[in-house]
Amino acid sequence: MLAYIVRRLGYMVVVLFLISVVCFYIINLPPGSFIETFATQLEAAGAPASQAQLDYLTHRYGLDQPLYIQYWNWIVPLVTSGDFGYSFEWQQPVWSLLSDRLWLTIIVSLVSMVFVYAVSIPVALYSATHQYSVGDYAVNFLGVIGLAVPNFLLALLLLVASANLFGVTPTGLFSPDYINAPWSWAKVMDLLIHLPVPVIVVGLAGTAATIRILRSQLLDEFQKQYVTTARAKGVPEQRLLLKYPFRVALNPIISTAGHLLPEIVSGSTIVAIVLGLPTIGPLLLRAIIAQDTFVAASSLMLLGTLTVVGVVMSDILLTILDPRVRMTRTN
Repeated sequence: MLAYIVRRLGYMVVVLFLISVVCFYIINLPPGSFIETFATQLEAAGAPASQAQLDYLTHRYGLDQPLYIQYWNWIVPLVTSGDFGYSFEWQQPVWSLLSDRLWLTIIVSLVSMVFVYAVSIPVALYSATHQYSVGDYAVNFLGVIGLAVPNFLLALLLLVASANLFGVTPTGLFSPDYINAPWSWAKVMDLLIHLPVPVIVVGLAGTAATIRILRSQLLDEFQKQYVTTARAKGVPEQRLLLKYPFRVALNPIISTAGHLLPEIVSGSTIVAIVLGLPTIGPLLLRAIIAQDTFVAASSLMLLGTLTVVGVVMSDILLTILDPRVRMTRTN
C-alpha cells in the first residue's frame, strides 16, 4: 500500500508539470497580449498611450521574450518559493489576489461536497429499496430536473424569489459590514448564514447525478447471487444492505469523487458571477479576457492541482474500500 501511494505521488508530480506547461501555452494561444488589450482600453477611454509607454510595459512584464522564457520565469519561482508571479491588470502579486478567494472557494466547494453526499446517499438508498414507489418516481423526477436546470438559472430564480418574498437579495458570502473586516467569530457566523444559497445552487447538479448513479448501482447489486444467498441465510435486511450492496455500489462514487471538487470549482463560475461570490472562478474569467497571463495560469494550476490530488485520494480510498482493488494492485 505504501509503495502504491509513493508511486502515485510520483505520477502526480509529472502530471502537474505537464498541466503547468499546457495551461501556460493555452493561455497564450489567442493573438495579442495584455499590452494590446490595455492599449485598446486606453484608446476607447480617450487617453491613448504612446508607443514608448507600451514598449516599456512590454519589456517590464517580459512579454517581449520567447514563450518558453516566460514560462520559465513563472514556473521556477512558483516551485522554489511559492511565488505565483505578478498581475498585469491588478498591479499586485498574484497570491494576494488568490489567497482570500482560494480559501473561500475551498470552503464553498467542501461544504457543497458534504451537501451532495449527505443528501444523495440516503435519498438513493430510499429510492433503490422502494423501487417503483411514489417516492421513487418523485426522486427520479426531481433528479431529472436537477440535471436539466442550469445552476445559474436556479441562482437567478432564488434571487428573484428571495427579493420578492423576503425583500432580501442573497448575493455574496458576507454582509456589507463584514466584506473588508478582519476575520472574527462574527464574520464566520455571517459567512455561515450566507452559505446555504450558493451551496444548494452549486451542489444541486452533483446531488442529482450522484443519486442516479448510486441508485442504479444498488439496483444492479440487488440482483446478484450473493444478495439472494445472504437473504436465504437470514441476514437482517438493513445489515445486508449496508454491508454488501451499498459498499460495492459506492465504488463508482468514490472513484469519481476526485473529479467532483474541481467540477464544482470550475463549473460554478457563472453561478459565482450571478451570486456575486468572491471565489476564483470570476477572477479566472476576468484574467483570461484581459490576458493577464500569470493570474490565469496560476488559477488554472490550482484547479489542476485539485483535480490530480482528488483523483489520487479517490484511488487510495477505493483501495481501502474494496479488497478486490487491493488484490488487483498487488498482483
